[in-house]
Amino acid sequence: MVTYLLRRIGQAILVVVGVVILTFLVQRVVPGDPAVAWAGPRASAAELARVRTQLGLDQPLPVQLWNYFVGLLHGDLGISVHTRQPVASDLGQALPASLELVGTGMIIAVVVGLPLGLIAARFHRRPADVAVRLGSMLAVSMPVFWLALVLQQVFATALGWFPVAGEYLNSLNQTSPLHVYTNITLIDALFTGNWPIFTSTLEHIVLPALVIAAYPAGVVAQMTRAAVGDELVRDHTRMERALGFPERSIVTRFALRPALNPVVALLALVFAYALVNTFLVESVFNWPGLGTYAVDAIRSTDTPAIAGVTLLIAIVYVVANLAVDLVQAVIDPRVRLS
Repeated sequence: MVTYLLRRIGQAILVVVGVVILTFLVQRVVPGDPAVAWAGPRASAAELARVRTQLGLDQPLPVQLWNYFVGLLHGDLGISVHTRQPVASDLGQALPASLELVGTGMIIAVVVGLPLGLIAARFHRRPADVAVRLGSMLAVSMPVFWLALVLQQVFATALGWFPVAGEYLNSLNQTSPLHVYTNITLIDALFTGNWPIFTSTLEHIVLPALVIAAYPAGVVAQMTRAAVGDELVRDHTRMERALGFPERSIVTRFALRPALNPVVALLALVFAYALVNTFLVESVFNWPGLGTYAVDAIRSTDTPAIAGVTLLIAIVYVVANLAVDLVQAVIDPRVRLS
C-alpha cells in the first residue's frame, strides 16, 4: 500500500510540474506586453523599464522560470493586473464559493445518480431502465448555460420559487453580518448560528447547484447501471441467486461494492469537469466564485490571474484523482498491484 501511495504521489507531482511549466510558457507567448498591461498604455519608456524590472521580465527566460517555481513553492502566484492584489489571495477568496457550489452539486449528483443507476440495472430493459437512460442522456447532452437560463427563467422569474441570482440577500450584510472563517458561506453561517444568511444561501444555491449536478448525475447513473449490470451476470451473482438471496440484496450487497470502483474513478473526472462548468453557471447566477474571477481576468487580459486559475484547477484535478486512486485501493486491493 505504501509503495502504491508513493508511486501515485510521484506521478501527481510530475503532472503538476508539467502544468506549471505550461502555464509559465503560456504567459510568455500570449499577445501583449505584461509591463504595458500593468503600467498602462500611456506609460513612458522609463516607467515600462521599471515595471519590467519589478516583474522580473528583464531576466533570461530560464531565470524567470526558476523564479516562478520558487515563488509557487512560497505560495506566490504573482500580482493580478486587474485587482492589483496577490493572485493567491484572490483565489483564496474566490475558490471556497466555487467549491461550495460544486460540492453541493456533486452531492446532489451522487444522491440522485447512484440510486437511478441501481434501479436501471435492477430492471434491465424494462420501462424504469429506459426512463433512466433517456433522462441521463438528456442530462449529459444538455448545454450547461442553456439549462441555467431555463431554470432561472422558469423557477426564479416566472414562478418566483427561488432567487434569480447572487449568493444571499445583500441586505443581510447590515442586519445579520457574517463572521467569515472558511469563506464557505453555508459552513460559516451554520457554525456561527447565522440562520438568516444560512437559509438565504440555501435558497440561492438550489438552482445553480441543480445545473452543476445535471451532467454528473447523468454520468453517474449511466456508469452505475453499466457496472452493476456487469456484476449481475457474473458467476458469483448466479450462485447467490441459487442460494436463495433476494434480488434486492444481490444488487445492493454483492453487486454494488465491486461496481463502485469505476464509479468512484469517474467522480474525479466529473468533479474537475463540474469545476470548469461552474464558470458559466456563476456568470448566469452571479455567484461570486472562481468563474466570476476568471471571467474578469480574461476580459482584462490578466495573464497572472488566468495562469493562477489554470494551475489551481489542474492541482484540484490531480488531487482529486489521487484521492480516488487511494479510495479505489481501499475498496479493491487488486488496484494496488496494477
